[in-house]
Amino acid sequence: MTSQTNKIAIAGNPNSGKTTAFNRYTGARQHVGNYPGITVEKKDGVARVDGKDVVLVDLPGTYSLTAYSMEEVVARRVLAEERPGAVIDVINAGVLDRNLYLSVQMMEMGIPLVLTLNMMDEARAMGLDINLERLSELTGLQCFPAVARKGEGLDDSLRAALKLSEETNGRVKPLEISYGSDLDVALLKMTPVVEEAGLLTDHYPARWTALKYLEGDKDIIERGKRANPDVHGKLVAMAAGVAKHMKETLNTHPEAMIADYRYGWISSVLKNGVLEQRDDVLERAAKSDKVDEILTHRFLGPIILIAVLYLMYVITIEVGNIPLGWTETFFEWLEESIGGLITSEGLNSLVTKGIIAGVGGVLGFVPLIVIMFFLIALLEDSGYMARVAYMMDRIFRIFGLHGASIMPFIISGGIAGGCAVPGVMATRTLRSPRERLATILTAPFMVCGAKIPVFLLFTAVFFPENQALYMFSFTLLGWFFALIVARILRSTLIRGKATPFVMELPPYRWPVMTGVLLHTWERTWQYIKKAGTVILGISILLWALMAYPGLPEERHENMDAQMALLGENRAGLSEETSELVNSVLANEQSAEALRHSYAGRLGTMIEPVTGPAGFNWQTTIALIGGIAAKEVVISTLSTAYALGEEDTDDPKSLRERIRSDPSWTSANSLSLLVFTLLYSPCFVTLVIIKRESGKWRWLFFSLFFNLALALALAVLTYQLLAPGFPAPPLSAAET
Repeated sequence: MTSQTNKIAIAGNPNSGKTTAFNRYTGARQHVGNYPGITVEKKDGVARVDGKDVVLVDLPGTYSLTAYSMEEVVARRVLAEERPGAVIDVINAGVLDRNLYLSVQMMEMGIPLVLTLNMMDEARAMGLDINLERLSELTGLQCFPAVARKGEGLDDSLRAALKLSEETNGRVKPLEISYGSDLDVALLKMTPVVEEAGLLTDHYPARWTALKYLEGDKDIIERGKRANPDVHGKLVAMAAGVAKHMKETLNTHPEAMIADYRYGWISSVLKNGVLEQRDDVLERAAKSDKVDEILTHRFLGPIILIAVLYLMYVITIEVGNIPLGWTETFFEWLEESIGGLITSEGLNSLVTKGIIAGVGGVLGFVPLIVIMFFLIALLEDSGYMARVAYMMDRIFRIFGLHGASIMPFIISGGIAGGCAVPGVMATRTLRSPRERLATILTAPFMVCGAKIPVFLLFTAVFFPENQALYMFSFTLLGWFFALIVARILRSTLIRGKATPFVMELPPYRWPVMTGVLLHTWERTWQYIKKAGTVILGISILLWALMAYPGLPEERHENMDAQMALLGENRAGLSEETSELVNSVLANEQSAEALRHSYAGRLGTMIEPVTGPAGFNWQTTIALIGGIAAKEVVISTLSTAYALGEEDTDDPKSLRERIRSDPSWTSANSLSLLVFTLLYSPCFVTLVIIKRESGKWRWLFFSLFFNLALALALAVLTYQLLAPGFPAPPLSAAET
């Protein structure tokens, strides 16, 4: 296949800064999608170099080109079949030895390569001295220093890659490494067989294809079988003979030997005047190892993790309750002020009870959300999250999951405040399809950012003295049920062997405040944007369903007559008492209209099913709306309470309304939180589950299995606790 000299690919390990470089090159001139038929993200963009437009392809981040994960298969096929003119290999300079493993594999494929050593500032801070000229001399590659997040050094790499592409037309002589006598002899015999048959030689060098047969690469072996069954059978037999001989004589297998020799080649390059490390930095590394001995200890590590998570909630609630009061007061004032300006009864109701009450109920929690996101960003940027993954691997294996499942769980809200959509997408890094599917189906049990407002609201109302403890307990409960369901799935519907877990622990870093604030703002803005778009639209829809069709004229006149009759019998009552009676009667009329609405009828129809869990029809409607987005539970309750009260001269916050509602108790509030934690993922997550799993049945499984599990446990919770759990205490003003 002819290469495209104006197309440059950007490759690199995960967390090497590859995507940061791509974004720097392309800015807003990029397109994001999926590779055809494959659930792996594809990014293309255009960069301008010396007056020329250059097409850039951001390859999936991979540690190698061996076909273990879909990312590795996709990256390899793009390099071989789409044949970019050259590749910019973005390397984390701080871990040069591990990152060069991918570089070696691309060199073995005969791909024109430019090395961009990113994070050079961090490498220097780590005491690493890298001789780029010597590295270039030994590898035959052009090498450039860079700091991608600042844009430093990137232009030189792109110009060099474009020039290399034009000079080589996308092909250079493949690197040939000695893999020891056994494998070298085998390659000498197998390579001519591949060449003579032309097996996959349109895309891959013959020696490389033979090497893949020795490694047992399933993707290449399957493609070879389809292309030429006879030659394929011969190569398989030769590879099997070598593997048997190595097992008998060396007690190893070809794949392990090949990896050892690749790393040996890399080590010889780095030791030959390329890499030096200062003694003072080695001492710091030793100290870091000592810290890891504590933070990742088999027993102390999980205890420290639990303490960190609990402290997060304590800080969030203690610090956030003050600004939370400010936001609630602001939306109460806004509802009262706007309501006094709009004379049209229908428009007034839509704006104050539909939009302000609905969206304001969600936005009121922004102060707490900001603090939580800030603390999470601190943990991520410090390097502690990687230690969490390392520790949890031992536990995950018991439940049939992979250690890499930890990151999808954390992204989904395992440390609270995440989102199941990117969490489910993050499962793409898992190599085993079965472990990946089990992770996809259980990640939505985490306490995502959309569930946080529901938990914050009801724990504040019913358990104000122990709010942090309850919030923390529900986070652990999400983990518990995710692992239990995963174990059930891996023992029944998704059986299969576990795969080993290997990961790189990044160095500890002092978080850069600019980066922490940026990450906090990005997540907070997503929350606010969702409230201003999705939640706004659903709030208006649910307001309409709760406002119409209104009471029949006959029923309306009957209630007016009752109110007039009661008014005639109010003699002797004080003016204050008379106004209170008027307010109660008006609110009763509004509540009756709400029950008669479309939403009220639907909720009343379903209430016999949800009633054993302690849910009335308003709560049922809120939970149905929560399938669209969990924040809708808050906005729906806000709208329902607002429409159920006729007197809006003194609007109350949702917390005050729930606290003064006798139908709410600690028992049904806990059953609501259990249900919210476990029931169906939001609509967008369901769509992503279908896309990532490739089958509709897993979407319906997540919808109906989660609903059944949540309802059963909510009923159990309420029935066990209802006799002994009182309603929340009323404030002095309410009394």
